[in-house]
Amino acid sequence: MLFKLIEVGRNFRSQIQFQRFHAAKTRCRLRFQLTVGANAFRLALRLIEPRRYDCLLVINQKQSCFTMKVKRAIAAIVLASGFAAPAAGGAFEDAVDANNRGDYVKALRLIRPLANDGDAAAQFNLGLLHMTGHGVQQDDSAAALWFRKAAEQGYASAQSNLGVLYRDGRGVTQDDAEAVTWFRKAADQGDAVAEFLLGNQYANGKGVPQGYSEALIWFGRAAEQDHRTAMLYLGVMYAEGRGVAQDYVGAHMWFSLAAARGEQRAVKTLDMAERRMTPAQIAEAQKLARGWKPVTQRPPR
Repeated sequence: MLFKLIEVGRNFRSQIQFQRFHAAKTRCRLRFQLTVGANAFRLALRLIEPRRYDCLLVINQKQSCFTMKVKRAIAAIVLASGFAAPAAGGAFEDAVDANNRGDYVKALRLIRPLANDGDAAAQFNLGLLHMTGHGVQQDDSAAALWFRKAAEQGYASAQSNLGVLYRDGRGVTQDDAEAVTWFRKAADQGDAVAEFLLGNQYANGKGVPQGYSEALIWFGRAAEQDHRTAMLYLGVMYAEGRGVAQDYVGAHMWFSLAAARGEQRAVKTLDMAERRMTPAQIAEAQKLARGWKPVTQRPPR
C-alpha cells in the first residue's frame, strides 16, 4: 500500500512537472513568435554593422565618387572608385593609370613623394595601398597613419576610412567614440558613405547613445544621395517603426529603390512588405519610387 502511494505521488508530481514544462514551452514559443513578428524585417536584413571599407585609388584629388557593393551576406562594404582617363599629365594621374593597369609598385613609387609633400589626396591613396597591400606589404597601422594625415586636412574619404579603422580596431586601438568623431567630420561634409556609417553607429548604439531617430536622419541623408545600402536600412526603419511611425508605403518605396540598384536583400524585404500591404498601398509606393530623384552631394554643414 505504501509503495502504491509513493508511485501515485510520483506520477502526480510527474504530471505537474510535465504541465509546467508544457506551459513554459508554450510561453517560450509565444514569445518567440512575437519576437519574430516584431523584428521580421530586421531578421531578414540582419542589421549588423559593416565590417570592411576597402578602397582603391581615386582620380579626383578633391572629391571621390563611389559605388557601393555588398560583399558576403554580412553587409560587408567594398568601395569601388569610378576611374576616368587622366585628362592631363602629372605624377598623380600617372599613379592612377598605373593602379588601373595593376602596376601597384609604380603607383606606390609615384604617389609616395606627393604624400610626403603633404598632398591630402596622395596621402589618402597611399593609405589605401597600405590597407589593401597593393605594391607594399599590407599594414593597417601605416594605413591609419596616412589616413590621419589626410583626414586632418579635411579629406572626407580619409576621415571615413580612419573612422572604420577605429571602429574595427585595425591598426589602432578599437574606439567607437573616436570612430564616430571621424564619421561625423566626413558626414558633415556631405559624404554619403560617412552618413551611412554614422547612422549605423546610432542604430547600434556604438560610440553614441542608441538613437533610432538620429539613425533615421543619417540613413536618410545617405539614401538621398543614392546610397543603396542606406536605402535598405531606411526601409527597415520605416517597416519596423524605428525612429519613425510605422509606414509600409515608405518602406516599400525604399526597398524598391534599393532593389533596383542591385541590393539583393531588398528583394526579400520588398516581398515581406507587400504581404502586409493593400494593392492601393503598393500602387502608391510604386508611384513614389518612380518619382524619386537623388540629390547631388550635400554641401558641407
